[in-house]
Amino acid sequence: MTDPPSVAEPDRAQARSMGNGRAFVRRDFLGAFASVIAGTALIAVHASFYGNWMIDDAAITFAYSRNLADGFGPVLQPGVEPVEGFSNPVWMLLLAFGKLVGLFDHGTVFGVPDYVLFPKGLALLCCAAILTLVYVAAKRVTPRPALVTLIAGVALAVNSSFIIWCFSGLENSVYALVATALAVVILCGVNSGTLLTTKIAVSTGALAALAGLSRPDGVIYAAAFPIVVALFTRRGGLPAAIRAVLLSAAGFIVPFGGYLLFRWIEYGRLLPNTAIAKAQPLPTIEDIAKAGTVLQYAGWLLVAVAIVCLALVMQKPSKLRASMVALLVPFGLSVVAFCVLQADWMGQLRFATPIWALGTLGGAIVIVETVRKARIRGRALLACALVVATVSSVSGFYTQGKSYRAAPKTPFCSVVERDARVANGVADLLKLPNSAKIGVIDLGGMALVSRLQVIDLAGLADRVIADYLRTADFAGERQYVFNEVRPELISLIGTWDTTLGFAQDPRFAQEYEVLYRSPRNAAAFGDVGVWVRKDLVRNDSALLAEAQNYVTIETGKVVASNSVAHLRSCGDRLRPGQTPTP
Repeated sequence: MTDPPSVAEPDRAQARSMGNGRAFVRRDFLGAFASVIAGTALIAVHASFYGNWMIDDAAITFAYSRNLADGFGPVLQPGVEPVEGFSNPVWMLLLAFGKLVGLFDHGTVFGVPDYVLFPKGLALLCCAAILTLVYVAAKRVTPRPALVTLIAGVALAVNSSFIIWCFSGLENSVYALVATALAVVILCGVNSGTLLTTKIAVSTGALAALAGLSRPDGVIYAAAFPIVVALFTRRGGLPAAIRAVLLSAAGFIVPFGGYLLFRWIEYGRLLPNTAIAKAQPLPTIEDIAKAGTVLQYAGWLLVAVAIVCLALVMQKPSKLRASMVALLVPFGLSVVAFCVLQADWMGQLRFATPIWALGTLGGAIVIVETVRKARIRGRALLACALVVATVSSVSGFYTQGKSYRAAPKTPFCSVVERDARVANGVADLLKLPNSAKIGVIDLGGMALVSRLQVIDLAGLADRVIADYLRTADFAGERQYVFNEVRPELISLIGTWDTTLGFAQDPRFAQEYEVLYRSPRNAAAFGDVGVWVRKDLVRNDSALLAEAQNYVTIETGKVVASNSVAHLRSCGDRLRPGQTPTP
């Protein structure tokens, strides 16, 4: 027996509506999933182009995370004075967590050392999360969110700067993720009219704190929410706006202030020691010109196309225009942060990673929306411009990536092999105790593998030397090194012996004997020197000759193999005391 038509038909219509709704949700999910996975896969393919390379500075954080997880506290080496030689607490804690759960610094996974696999795997997850956030933002402002996400994924995957630094072992991937999350939360708040709610306000403050704890310059994002609120507050809405800004400030101050308190108690400073050693100068008006390097790297033509599309989107009031205004604020702050920071020796625009993530998000949205709304002639013209601009940019990215792959900056495994293991071997030969000291420049690989106490002559992990370098007092540093620290061994790279004044200081030649000095070539990986304190070998010329021969042979082996050193790992596990393999 069936229901009367007046009852049955609505039921069938409701069932069809529910079925269509489920099908729509399924298609929506599949589109989101496919676009995120495709973009992530392309990013992984490009990342594999650089093999197992990670920069030596990343290993500084590795050392701190190892010691924290092993119960020695956040220190460079067990038992040494606490000095904050890292500037990325969030990344350090993630690595320490990985070690605690057996995913990092324990051995191999599928034959790949986990000190390579875990940081790079974590970076890939961050990239996937960035693309997921792109989809969330795009879904708010365009009916083609999957297409926007796919375009963003491809754009990030071909960007050599983004890939190199996200997969360098440094904090760039998590930093870009936090900056993107902050931008998307603000965009969603503006788009939905919930910007001034407690949830949005506190979330933006907390995300800004995470950005500041990912990199010191990340504190600039604390200004994003107040600026956006000021832009969108209407007459009569001031009390609610003030309340929201105060809530956001509280969301920032509680976690960030808590870490500052910890920093003061543990390290006795309000700034990381790295910031003091690098002596970041005050910004000047000339710093604005640095933005041009970002535009040049991305490709002027592609940037011009994106700007034209943005201008077209901004012509008329709409939710899309409001959302783009909200997105431009954190993007603008990321550009300001890049311009303010002093030039970085590592190259490939290391500090631009958040710019790439946020710029790609906004650029993909405005391009897709402009093409979607344009007439046939406009679409054809825009498509031609995009093809030419994309080919130009991709060509530039390829050239940059190929060049960096051929000669990357300071592979940490090369430092492990050339400096740390060779130094351990000569220390064994000289019968030096573990309490002996070695002064170094490349710190990361040394901190992970050296059995000696590492003295950071570049000041990142040495409080006294950082204070000297902050004021460029190289004479004071030399006085401290030669008269107080008196390291048994010294290992210098490039022209650091000249930069620090060691080569010009008579005490260096008087108190230290050369074990090895490569031909002077600042561009060469093998440009390294090793010295031993003379009183250790003064009465044993045979021991000195043996030590010189050992360092020369072992260093030569590493230098000779350096053509592939940046593409491979340096053993299944890294532990203090390792020496070169026979």
